[in-house]
Parts: sequence; C-alpha cells; structure tokens
Amino acid sequence: MNIENTKAQMRKGVLEFCILSVLKEKDAYTSEILDTLKNAKLLVVEGTVYPLLTRLKNDGLLSYRWEESTSGPPRKYYGLTDEGQFFLTELNSTWTELSDAVNIITIQNK
Repeated sequence: MNIENTKAQMRKGVLEFCILSVLKEKDAYTSEILDTLKNAKLLVVEGTVYPLLTRLKNDGLLSYRWEESTSGPPRKYYGLTDEGQFFLTELNSTWTELSDAVNIITIQNK
C-alpha cells in the first residue's frame, strides 16, 4: 500500500471544507486561497484548486466578482453565498463529530 497516495486522498477529502473556511471571513482570489492553504501546511496545487472552485461556484456555494488590480490583470475574487455559508456550517458540525470519533478511536487504541 502506498502511504503517499493515502495521505493525498485524506487531504483531498478535506480540501473543499478548507476552501470554504478560508472564504468564511472575507472574499479572496485564488492566489490568496492557495497561500492560506500552503501556510497551513496543506499541500495543494493550482491544478487542483481551480476545478474545485468552479465546481463550488456551479453548485451555488460560491460567487465571484472581477476586481481591477494595480499590479496586473483583473483578479477573480470568490466569496461564500448564503447557501455556501449554510453548507459550511453543516460541514463544521460534521467535522467536529468525525474528529471527535476518530480521536476517541485512535486514543483508545494507543
């Protein structure tokens, strides 16, 4: 069994939750989202994030707007919709339950 593949699948499983969480407080453009994820040690590449942002937008969880930049082309800023806020609240609840359950199991078996 390939441990790197398993770790990558675990990261991929929480990426949607993390992206929505990044956008909880303020709108951000893709580079800001990537920087936040990388600063948190969540290894992710642009090729993974762009399609996910598009899917989240198509699902009605994100909206976007174009904003002029003083240092280059316009930037696409993403933000949570009302539906995205609700979805994130539900994910937070599920994450807490799942995290608690995993902690109980892994701590019991030490």
